[in-house]
Amino acid sequence: MDCVFCKIIEGNLPSQKFYEDDECIVIKDINPAANKHYLLIPKQHYKFLADMSDGQAQVLGRCLKKLKELIPILGLENGYRLVVNQGEDALQTVPHLHIHILAGQKMGWTPA
Repeated sequence: MDCVFCKIIEGNLPSQKFYEDDECIVIKDINPAANKHYLLIPKQHYKFLADMSDGQAQVLGRCLKKLKELIPILGLENGYRLVVNQGEDALQTVPHLHIHILAGQKMGWTPA
C-alpha cells in the first residue's frame, strides 16, 4: 500500500510525533493551516467515515477521547478546531482517515 500515513505509522517515514498508542498517533502537520496544526490518525487504514466498521468507530471514539489528555501537551488550552476532509471536493489529499487539530490563534468561519 502506498499510503503516507501507513508508512509513518510503520516507522518508514519520519514525523514529529506528539502521541502514540496501539490505536492512533498524533503528529505535526507538515503544511500547517494554523499556528498549531496536528493530525490525529487512526492506525487502521480506511478512507472515509462512511467506510468505518462498528469496531473502527469505537476506536475513533477512543482516539478522540484522548484529546482531553493531550490538551496541555499540544497547547490547546484556549480551544481548538477539528476538521475532517472527506473526498475530492473537501480536498482530502491522503486517502487514510485523519482529523486535523487546529489551534493557537483565533479562527474565523469562511464557508465556500
